[in-house]
Amino acid sequence: MHILLVEDDHKAARLLARGLEEEGFVVTVAHSAQEAAPLPLAQFDMAILDWMMPGKDGVTLCAEWRQAGHNLPVLMLTARDAVTDRITGLNTGADDYLTKPFVFDELLARVRALLRRAERLQPAALQVADLVLDPASRAVNRGRVKLDLTPKEYAILELFMRHTGAVVSRQQLAEHVWHADLIAIDNLMDVHIKNLRRKVDEPGMPALIATVRGRGFRLALPEDGDA
Repeated sequence: MHILLVEDDHKAARLLARGLEEEGFVVTVAHSAQEAAPLPLAQFDMAILDWMMPGKDGVTLCAEWRQAGHNLPVLMLTARDAVTDRITGLNTGADDYLTKPFVFDELLARVRALLRRAERLQPAALQVADLVLDPASRAVNRGRVKLDLTPKEYAILELFMRHTGAVVSRQQLAEHVWHADLIAIDNLMDVHIKNLRRKVDEPGMPALIATVRGRGFRLALPEDGDA
C-alpha cells in the first residue's frame, strides 16, 4: 500500500515514514501542500495530512482534492483538539482525525481501518504480463511461481508497478523507498535491484525490469522495454 505523507516537520516526517515502512507500507513524503499538489493521487492508497503547515494548510489541500473529485482516504493530523476544529476537518473532507501528540500504534490502527474501508475501491491486484502483485496480501507471483521478496524488494517492485511503462529515477527510488539522499544509498540500491531482478526475471523468462541508461529503471512488457 502506498501512502502520501504531507508533513512540514522534517524530523517528524522521517520518523513517521520509517515507522510505516517497517510495517510494510510504501511512503512518499511531501513537506508542503505546494510540494504535494502536483503529485498524481491515483498512485496512492491514502494520505496523511498535517493541518498546520506554512502557506497552504492541510485542510485547504484536502478541500481542493475533494472539489476536484478525488476520493483518496485522508487522515488529518493536528495539535488542535477543540471539537469545532475536528468538525471543520471532517466537514472539509478528511475521513479521520488524530490529535498530536499521538501513539504510533493508534495512528497505525487508524491507517489500517481507513484502508480496509476503502479496499472495495482499490484494484484487486497490480499486473504486468504474468507478474502479479496483490497489495492486500503482499503476495507476488510470476506465473505460477510465488516470489519471496524482502520488504525493500517489495517496495521497489510496487513502486515500479504503480508506474508501469514510466521511468522511475534513482532519485525517486532513494526518496520513496529509503527516504534518503541518493548519494547515501546509491550502491545499496544497486544490490537490491540486482536481487529483485534475479527473482522477477529468471533465466528463460522475458525480462520485465529494464535499465534506462542515464535515467533510471522501467518495468514494462518486454516489447516496450529499454535494454
